[in-house]
Amino acid sequence: MNTLGSICLHLQDGRCVQIQEVPIIRGPVDSLKGWLDKTLNITNVTFPISFDFDHQYYVATRPLPEHVRLNVTGVGWNLFRRSAGLKVPPLVVPLEKPSDVKKIVGTTLPAFFSNQLEDIQINFVLTDTVYLDIEARAGRWITLSLDSVGRYLQANHEVTSKITISPDSIFIDGPISQVSKLKEPYNVRLNADRITEDFTEEVEVQIPNGDLIQRRPPVVFVAFSVERMVQVEDSVKLEVVNFPASASPSLGTEHIRCIFKIRQSMQQSFTTDSVTAVIDLKNFKRGQAKFRPVLLGLPLHTEVVYLDSVSVKF
Repeated sequence: MNTLGSICLHLQDGRCVQIQEVPIIRGPVDSLKGWLDKTLNITNVTFPISFDFDHQYYVATRPLPEHVRLNVTGVGWNLFRRSAGLKVPPLVVPLEKPSDVKKIVGTTLPAFFSNQLEDIQINFVLTDTVYLDIEARAGRWITLSLDSVGRYLQANHEVTSKITISPDSIFIDGPISQVSKLKEPYNVRLNADRITEDFTEEVEVQIPNGDLIQRRPPVVFVAFSVERMVQVEDSVKLEVVNFPASASPSLGTEHIRCIFKIRQSMQQSFTTDSVTAVIDLKNFKRGQAKFRPVLLGLPLHTEVVYLDSVSVKF
């Protein structure tokens, strides 16, 4: 048989397979395959691997190894296909108790593979150790909230309604260590800032290690009203309660100066007629002291910016 001498087959991973005394073949590819079935012998081969376990009850917390390197002896087209990186079925490693297996020593792998390799003999394993991180799968419901909503608002704006999250809870499923450590209520984060108007949007529930944890549903509907706040300065009536009947307290004033922030929509209609600054002397016996009154009758969502203190003496 006429030969070409030695040739090098360049594989997908950059390796070169040297084949000696390659015949000159004047025919179809089947002729080359037939020759390979008789002569090809390659030692170091990278094999794809997969791990067989019940994914309904277990989940990998980091990517599982995809390949293992073996030193093998064999002849035939099957060995060539594996050496050349052609698509072949992976070698399967069964795991009866996946969460208990943290590593598999390379020398123990041939026992798994011996019945899966056709016409190939494993000499030894080049891969020293295969590391696994698989946990039991767990699921639970968690309630949702929107905390510190003020950080999403433009300055001088306030939320003026109840914050609605729908649904107000979701089901999460994933590694038990990750699922169990999430605290409730779980805070939803908005992908928005400097909000100046009513907010009505779908928001993704972002969870650490979200690639490992499934959320059902992954998005919720968040809605709340926003108004601009304006500053108003005025005086309100001062009232003293719970002072002894025999005492005659001296206040020195009947009104007190206040600065409010109110909703812009109320600016034209807002008055302080219904607002009272109250000083409670229930626990004050006698002498002189300064008090900061409590304001009663303020409209909803009104913020007190400044309030004078009052000196009481009797």
